[in-house]
Amino acid sequence: MSFFGKMFGGKKEVAPTTGEAIQKLRETENMLMKKQEFLESKIEEELNTARKNASKNKRVALQALKKKKRLEKQLQQIDGTLSTIEMQREALESANTNTAVLTTMKNAADALKHAHQHMDVDKVHDMMDDIAEQQDVAKEISDAISNPVAFGADLDDEDLERELDELEQENFDKEIIGIPEPTPTLPEAPSEDLPEKAKEKKKAPPAAAALADDDDPDVKQLLQWAN
Repeated sequence: MSFFGKMFGGKKEVAPTTGEAIQKLRETENMLMKKQEFLESKIEEELNTARKNASKNKRVALQALKKKKRLEKQLQQIDGTLSTIEMQREALESANTNTAVLTTMKNAADALKHAHQHMDVDKVHDMMDDIAEQQDVAKEISDAISNPVAFGADLDDEDLERELDELEQENFDKEIIGIPEPTPTLPEAPSEDLPEKAKEKKKAPPAAAALADDDDPDVKQLLQWAN
């Protein structure tokens, strides 16, 4: 746009996008870095020239040093420009990232809004209540089916437990009564005469011993009467 166009309100230029601006800044950075390398090499050449002519030709050496100073000043300016461009590029990259993130979030919000467009919160609550009610009905049906109505439902568990205890006690009593009592073991009769009987036999007169050996019942009766 010309100067007069800017002064009197000519057509406005369209602002570049962040991607285009970042690309331009990168191109400028590459150009300045090449310029930087060129200046560094020229500074090294002028410094070598000054060294060679320091003792031979001072005028040439001084001119080389002056040129080296000008080149170093340009190099310093380029360093500052590169720093500014780098910060500007980083700011644009951050803004570009934020723009992409915000665009994605907006699209997600629009999609979510469109998904909920035909949904009513009250209807959702009513539907959840219906689901809970049907679950309760299904549970009641399952309980009714699993309940053994005609198969011993009138039996009392306490009566069954009591009868089982009585049977256990009965079996226990039978086991206690059915144990056989131990038979008392009597000592065997001695095969030999006791010492007192042996003494009496020794003291008995031969006639009595002879009578004892006799099988006559009258004799035995007489002996019993005598004893």
